[in-house]
Amino acid sequence: KVLWVLMGTLGMVLLIACANVANLLLVRAAGRQHELAIRAALGASRVQVAREILLESISLGLAGGILGIGLAAAALRLLVAMAPANLPRLDEITIDLPVLLFALAVSLAAGALFGVLPVMKYAGPRLAGTLRQGGRTSSGARERHRARSVLVVAQVALALVLLVSAGLMVRTIRALKQVQPGFSDPAHILTLQISIPSAQVPDEVLAIRQEQEILQKVAAIPGAASESYTTSTTMNEGDGWHDPIFAETRVYAEGTIPPLRRYKFVAPGAFQTLGNPMVAGRDLTWTDIFETRPVVMVSENLARELWGSPQAAIGKRVRENPKGVWREVVGVAGNSRGDGVNAPPDASVYWPLLVRGLWDEKMQAARWVTLLVRSPRTGSASFLREVQQAVWSVNPNLTMANVRTMKEIYDRSLARTSFTLVMLTLAAGMALLLGIVGIYGVISYAVSQRTREIGVRMALGAPQSTVRRMFVRDALTLTAVGLALGVGAAVGLTRLMSALLFGVSPMDPATFAAVALILTAAALSAGYLPARRATLIEPVEALRTE
Repeated sequence: KVLWVLMGTLGMVLLIACANVANLLLVRAAGRQHELAIRAALGASRVQVAREILLESISLGLAGGILGIGLAAAALRLLVAMAPANLPRLDEITIDLPVLLFALAVSLAAGALFGVLPVMKYAGPRLAGTLRQGGRTSSGARERHRARSVLVVAQVALALVLLVSAGLMVRTIRALKQVQPGFSDPAHILTLQISIPSAQVPDEVLAIRQEQEILQKVAAIPGAASESYTTSTTMNEGDGWHDPIFAETRVYAEGTIPPLRRYKFVAPGAFQTLGNPMVAGRDLTWTDIFETRPVVMVSENLARELWGSPQAAIGKRVRENPKGVWREVVGVAGNSRGDGVNAPPDASVYWPLLVRGLWDEKMQAARWVTLLVRSPRTGSASFLREVQQAVWSVNPNLTMANVRTMKEIYDRSLARTSFTLVMLTLAAGMALLLGIVGIYGVISYAVSQRTREIGVRMALGAPQSTVRRMFVRDALTLTAVGLALGVGAAVGLTRLMSALLFGVSPMDPATFAAVALILTAAALSAGYLPARRATLIEPVEALRTE
């Protein structure tokens, strides 16, 4: 869906740009109307006139394509130099032969397609009749503006679609930023995975004691504020262990299985290190772990689901299977969104690092864990080296993998949404700019074609404000029609975007209203300058205009 939305976005920008080019070609062909009529009178066929106009259009399209490729190459270099962390597979982005051929084909096709409009309008059978038209009749030739007005309406409609899409993504990002992901101040949390294989340390208890000793060594590092372990870091999509959980206070029908919950094994201090507050009860302790006490912790949403409130969960008992050991809930931690901030929070059960009798196993130890270290020095190479040395001082054979800050994990979870937002915002900004240029061009052209009419009106005493309102009204009329058509198109596109949105409806009225106001203000600005120029025309000079 992301690919289709982005392809549709780029297609809309291309259509808006082509509409502007078509408008420019129409203006140029209108200015050359007498020249083309003379050519026809001297024997030039319609095919020859059409060929000249199309050749000019295709040449402009090709030149624009070449310039665009150059700008794209420069922008790509800048993008690679900036190396944004939330842009996936940046090193794979390149301008290769298929891209060049596609750009060439699109440029030629766009030039040919939008060169057809002036051909149809000015290379038709009425071309020769232009020589018999007086220049003073041009003020009444409103049909000349129809094609250009239609193109501007299309530009406004497409601009509204893109601006609404970008607005919805902005609202989505804002909503995602306000979500509590299960940690705080992620830039100060270092994560790295370590594993103590059974080949090195066969005894389960000794493996966990090594993990405890590593934490003690890390705690001695200057700047280390807190440290702990977890087997599943939040924001790692698809990470973790999922199994059912049975509550003692509930009755389960024979053969039924409760919903799957996310299982995590944690060390004392994991929630403090992450910055996830304890909602009720207490944290696990090393005594709980080494004495293999039958205790667990649960997430807040699971506590509310099973017992109504976090406080009510304390002291209740759960087990992983109908014949398993009952384990007391001693603490409730805040919710954590393990599959990303745009996904619902996990209903989680937190087990000690060392568990006896889990799924009928005599002893189970969490040997593959993620070390969490909170420190203001996180991100510095020296701090990472000290953490590595602390780990190796306990066991020099241990390997470390996936060294990242929690902020990197968080940014990665937002990569798709952030990338879509950037692309839509750029496209929407370009669409708005092109739409303003289109409206300005149409009103300016109307002023130039109605110069004599303006002169007559002002000579008969029409106030400047009346003349100004006449052209501003034209701009607003075109905008209103474009807005009405754009709303219908935006409703269809935003439904396709629903999978990318979070915390905002595809039909969000505030976004639609804000975009409509932006386009209306832009239309007023684009229409005011040529309207003001119309009021500065001297009536005597206007009446002399051919």
